[in-house]
Amino acid sequence: MKIVLFIIFFLLLGAFFIISEKNLFLKNPEARKELAVSYFTWIKQLFDNSKNLAGYVIKFDWLPNPKEEK
Repeated sequence: MKIVLFIIFFLLLGAFFIISEKNLFLKNPEARKELAVSYFTWIKQLFDNSKNLAGYVIKFDWLPNPKEEK
């Protein structure tokens, strides 16, 4: 349950940063549209970066090199 709350908090915080950075007034329909586009672009970047990071970690050599052991 704590993980779910952390994820929700993280996603809301991201939305608040976008609203603050772009000075959006959410009573305006155009501002809500801009928020949606920016927010989903940010979410897509999060997933792409996570995918790249996971791929890098998987390719990393985690086993010790037997030649270096003493």
